[in-house]
Amino acid sequence: MTYKHLTIDELTMIESYYLQHNKPVEIANRMGRAIQTIYNVVNKFKQGKTALDYWHQYKENKKKCGR
Repeated sequence: MTYKHLTIDELTMIESYYLQHNKPVEIANRMGRAIQTIYNVVNKFKQGKTALDYWHQYKENKKKCGR
C-alpha cells in the first residue's frame, strides 16, 4: 500500500472547510481522503494550530527521519 502525504494546498482546503463548519466526514468525502487523516488535521486546528503550522511541523519531522 502506498501513502500520499497531504500537500499545503490540501491542508489549506481542509482548514477552509473546517472554518466553514463542515464535518470531517464531509471534508474527507469531498477531498477523497481517509476520514482519520482529516480528523488528525482537524484536531490540530482545535489546538490552535493553522495549516501552515501543520505543514512546518511535518517538514521538521521529515528532516529527522533520515530519508
